[in-house]
Amino acid sequence: MAITRNRPSAATRRRFERAAGDLGAAAVQQMETQHEWYRALAAEERSWVGLVAQAGIRSFIEWFTGSQDRSHVTADVFGTAPRELTRSISLGQTLDLVRTVVDVVERESTGLAGRGDEVKVREAVLRYSREIAFSAAEVYAHAAEARGAWDARLEALVVDAVIRGEADDSMQSRASALGWGTTTDVCVIVGSTPEQAPAQVVDRLHRDAKRLGVEVLVAIHGRRVVCITGQVEDPLATASALGDCFGDGPLVVGPVVPHLYAAGRSARAALSGHAAAPAWPKSARPVLSDDLLAERALLGDLPARAMLIARVYAPLAASGGGNLLETAAAYLDGGLGLEGTARELFVHTNTVRYRLGKIADTVGYDLTDPHDAQTVRLALAYGRVAPEPSTRVARAQRSTL
Repeated sequence: MAITRNRPSAATRRRFERAAGDLGAAAVQQMETQHEWYRALAAEERSWVGLVAQAGIRSFIEWFTGSQDRSHVTADVFGTAPRELTRSISLGQTLDLVRTVVDVVERESTGLAGRGDEVKVREAVLRYSREIAFSAAEVYAHAAEARGAWDARLEALVVDAVIRGEADDSMQSRASALGWGTTTDVCVIVGSTPEQAPAQVVDRLHRDAKRLGVEVLVAIHGRRVVCITGQVEDPLATASALGDCFGDGPLVVGPVVPHLYAAGRSARAALSGHAAAPAWPKSARPVLSDDLLAERALLGDLPARAMLIARVYAPLAASGGGNLLETAAAYLDGGLGLEGTARELFVHTNTVRYRLGKIADTVGYDLTDPHDAQTVRLALAYGRVAPEPSTRVARAQRSTL
């Protein structure tokens, strides 16, 4: 909006117009003297900063001697430099630049203002410096929004590549751009999508993860939220702390892998576990994908089947001359309890009790627990129909890589 009452006299306007070049040179010289960050810039970047300073002074003089309309401030001043300059010059440094230019204009304006125009000049400098500060903030806000949108696209592409198992050069370069080039101890958490806008879900996960001191990459896949976490010490504790960011329903945590480029295995296990979790309604929240091996195997997850064979059937078959495998089969398939299993095997009840404890120590599953018993029963079934024993373990290990 034009404010004509603050327009200076013709003599003052001519003095300022003639002094534009000298004021610009003085501002650049003061930048060189006062600010170390300016001296550390490359020659091209110093040139751009100098052009911005000179453009600011020219724009002030045109604004001061003209209509004093703020609408062209941003374009006139910051339009002279490429937007890439916001990546080299921080907002704080830009404010240093604005402050230096204002100081120079204030210092020199006393001698340039005609009689009766001193107050008008001071007021004009104050008003214009305010407009410049807001314009600088606007430029950096737009740059931050653009950077944030670009980072969000990169983040989604990296998560998609991890899910597909495409750890190629393009995924590595995108991950490095997001600061994930050296991130270790990675696991994937999969949960339901809450009733919020996707951007809000992603932002909240990033905020909560930052408070926990972990790194995250997040993508919304329809009804599922896929969250890749890095620098994880306790995956279940991390998932529990982030649990409120997910919707109701299962929250499944994949195994921890060394780095992002191996995270495909964790993602596949977590996604499979999330799909299979409804088969175990009383499962914990969060739950490890390895605790859902039986449910995953029922859905046709071949790595889960292979892991059941490798972790349950093969150790039982190789331990105690097959006595543990025989005892597990008799206890589970017969449903006879301790005494019935003892009669079936022609051994003492204490022997069956001892073997059940040995089974729990060997494979980590307690046959007296209903869910553990179901898992071992499926493992025995898959082991019986698997290839010959000499290839079972090797094939299982290859399938889980």
